[in-house]
Amino acid sequence: MPLSRILLVAITLLSAASTCIAQTPANEEPAPPREPGENAPPSLITDRVSREQRAHGENPSLILPYRPNYIMPVTYIDDPGEVPAAGDGGELDNVETKFQISFRLPLWDDVFSDNGDVLFAYTQLSLWQIFNDELSSPFRETNYEPELIASFDTDWDILGLKNRLLMVGLVHQSNGRSEPLSRSWNRVYANFIMEKDSFALSVKPWYRFPESEDDDDNPDIEDFLGHGEVRGVYKYAANVFSAKLRNNLDFGQNRGALELSWSFPLRKGLIGYTELFTGYGETLIDYNRDITRVGIGVAMNTWF
Repeated sequence: MPLSRILLVAITLLSAASTCIAQTPANEEPAPPREPGENAPPSLITDRVSREQRAHGENPSLILPYRPNYIMPVTYIDDPGEVPAAGDGGELDNVETKFQISFRLPLWDDVFSDNGDVLFAYTQLSLWQIFNDELSSPFRETNYEPELIASFDTDWDILGLKNRLLMVGLVHQSNGRSEPLSRSWNRVYANFIMEKDSFALSVKPWYRFPESEDDDDNPDIEDFLGHGEVRGVYKYAANVFSAKLRNNLDFGQNRGALELSWSFPLRKGLIGYTELFTGYGETLIDYNRDITRVGIGVAMNTWF
């Protein structure tokens, strides 16, 4: 695959995303702390919320980033699995492209006693066998994840951290494929988002809505993805480090996943992004497969 084609794909995807996702400028002066007279700079969540509130106030229809938007043109996965029966005649490559588009749109502000907002969020994660000319460079997997979220401002002290946000959401996730490759599930979750200085912690338990045996494409998904996840984010200068952990808490058949990422500045408006994933459930098609992936690319935004 020529390098020019890889660069063209990266530029096209990032340009398309940038037309519909607006983010507050990275070099904008941080918002002042909420507590008057305090000289310390605002912490991560306070800073991001303040910047987004100002941007939303100036343009109420503004679409904001939700999770990081990135493209890793080159990633290596230790086991990409097998080609579906409809695609016989070749093998899947260990090297593929991974990219994510994620945004949120405020729907209603201050609908819960002036202390809560309703949001719509959407995340799309794709794995692209772009170097696999033998199979005509197919998309190996795409996950679609719309969410409806109620977000509340909080001010709770928990184990030395300050819980700043409580987000309660309904989420559907599926890969939009037909049997036998169809995967989907529906959940309700509570996301407790805490902070202290340059560190933020998300504790996100969820409950899966049960489905009938005839409709359930992946009845054992909780055996691999568990009942929640924890993510920690640390910002050092212009670098953002993130670690996500899942575990099914079944000590007889213990399964989980670890995702590590590092975002770092390249130039104004462009962020370097590298990621390591190991375990179960990187995507729905691999929810019950233990894989390891490492990749590097560029991002439009970070967690903070």
